[in-house]
Amino acid sequence: MVFSSAVFLFAFLPVVFILHTVIRNTTARNVLLIVASLIFYAWGEPVYVVLLLASILINYLLGRFVWGRKPVLVAAVIVNLAFLIVFKYAGFIVQSINAIPFISLKEPKISMPIGISFYTFQAMSYVIDTYRDERKRPGSFLDVMLYVCLFPQLVAGPIVKYNSVREQLQDRQVSAQGTASGIQRFIVGLSKKMLIANVMAVAVDRMFALDMAQLDMASAWVGAVCYMLQIYFDFSGYSDMAVGMGKMFGFTFPENFDYPYTACSIRQFWKRWHISLTSWFREYLYFPLGGNRKGRARTLFNRFFVFLCTGIWHGADWTFVVWGIYHGVLTMLETVLVKDKKDKNAGKAADSARSVIRVLGHIYTLLAVMIGFVIFRADSMRQAVHFIVSMFSFGATAVGTMTAVSVMSPLFIITLIIAAVACTPVLRMLPKNAVTRLLGMVLTIILYMLCIMEIAAGSYNPFIYFRF
Repeated sequence: MVFSSAVFLFAFLPVVFILHTVIRNTTARNVLLIVASLIFYAWGEPVYVVLLLASILINYLLGRFVWGRKPVLVAAVIVNLAFLIVFKYAGFIVQSINAIPFISLKEPKISMPIGISFYTFQAMSYVIDTYRDERKRPGSFLDVMLYVCLFPQLVAGPIVKYNSVREQLQDRQVSAQGTASGIQRFIVGLSKKMLIANVMAVAVDRMFALDMAQLDMASAWVGAVCYMLQIYFDFSGYSDMAVGMGKMFGFTFPENFDYPYTACSIRQFWKRWHISLTSWFREYLYFPLGGNRKGRARTLFNRFFVFLCTGIWHGADWTFVVWGIYHGVLTMLETVLVKDKKDKNAGKAADSARSVIRVLGHIYTLLAVMIGFVIFRADSMRQAVHFIVSMFSFGATAVGTMTAVSVMSPLFIITLIIAAVACTPVLRMLPKNAVTRLLGMVLTIILYMLCIMEIAAGSYNPFIYFRF
């Protein structure tokens, strides 16, 4: 079941929300959300719901005994990583080993459970936060179960750290204002997915489906730019929907995006992109490794290692590994070459120079991120390299150019312009008064009607991060 499906929008979500509103007892509400979440997950993964329940039970039991016991914490980390290795990376590991001459191992036929990377990281967060808890407060089984499997963020985040919602699991309030804000946020997210990401996806799929001999500079740039927009509006749209539904049920989930394409460096980009994942790695991996407290060389290694793990987390393929290494290297270079300190006494000339540097930094960041996303999207490193080379080849082919031109419909061009504007915080600049609030409500209704029309037309494109 996906958020943009008719069964979710017109049956599942309304029924769960109405029942949650009618029920006043928090424990009863939690039971309702647990049952709804298991139905939500079982709808698409009827077999792997058992794996989800096993993960919850194992981590709950480990959490009961982890406080002050480091061996239990180590065991919890090993068990959770074992889940990921077996169900997500086993095939990739065997394929990589089989690439060695004279080795031929049987490749396991294991399909990856949807959302396993997300709920496994949340389960680990529960155990680690409980281990660190000075007040010895392991959550109840119902609390842990709801925390791990709550359906708004179960299969594609944002990754919610246990300590950030511990109190909300036991006591939360649902207000009319929060509900209205949540519904509006949900519709904005749905619109990002249905009205922007899906339009970009058509162009992306056509460009990446081209034969390497047919790909040229025009089609490569169209594919790269459109995928950059597709993945942002697809994933940020999902996060908006999750945050919105959280508000509808009384939860406050962390923001996952903060206009990342306005960043002026790769380090700044990662403070704005997939914030919950970055925060998870920073708190549970980077800081335990020593962070930036053990000298420059160790800091550089720690940052590189975190990005390597980020790439591996995203998928079982060498393209994701290389993508992580790529961002790790760029981050290391920025750490060495870029000075963050600002001279408050600098004159106008220095301010002008900084403005130019910011513009150049923004261009560099967009280009670097775009190239990285080509690697991220490609089916193989061979395709990724050819795609990037084609972007700067100044060559043209009849098929490539015609394919690029074929997607330039009026709808596509209008959507592209809207997407470019929506990547910036332009709406934050509008004054907040009764008029803008009314216009916001009207626009929300229009967007919702347009989304319904898209759903009725049968357009379907699954969320990108369902792969992870």
